[in-house]
Amino acid sequence: MIKIWTMKKENAGVDKKKQKVTAGQIRVQKDLSELDLPKTMKMTFPVPDDLLNFELEISPDEGFYAGGTFKFSFSVNGNYPHDAPSVKCLQKIYHPNIQADGKICLNILREDWKPVLTLNSVMVGLQYLLLEPNADDPLNKEAAEDLRTNRRNFETNVAKSIRGGSVNGIQYDNVMTH
Repeated sequence: MIKIWTMKKENAGVDKKKQKVTAGQIRVQKDLSELDLPKTMKMTFPVPDDLLNFELEISPDEGFYAGGTFKFSFSVNGNYPHDAPSVKCLQKIYHPNIQADGKICLNILREDWKPVLTLNSVMVGLQYLLLEPNADDPLNKEAAEDLRTNRRNFETNVAKSIRGGSVNGIQYDNVMTH
């Protein structure tokens, strides 16, 4: 009897090496195959075989953040699409909806997430945040107040920050592509 149990345990270890494909992985593959990214976006996979963790670069060609390249990390769990992907900005930028630690305030990543949304929806949402920051739902309250009360000063602060300057005593990352 003991020998049979030992063999079962050994064989169970062999079976675990064959990883089961989750519904989330299948959905991510589908989402990625349907992407038609504009020239302002570029995806990279740090680990080529890992489709659940990737990076997205957005280089806006208009708006406050034009001329910069902004990197976001995506981490998709096995319960996708029932759970939203986890997205983080990899650089410290001056933005009403992005904290210095990279946390992003985008409604479809939180309370408005629905399984019918796709990775493309999130990518478009991020691009839109860079084109039209939302001062009404801020994470960086100083930047939001600046945008609300003095748009020209906000524009100056964004221009300074994306070149690696300091705004209100906080040093930002240089994200300029030129």
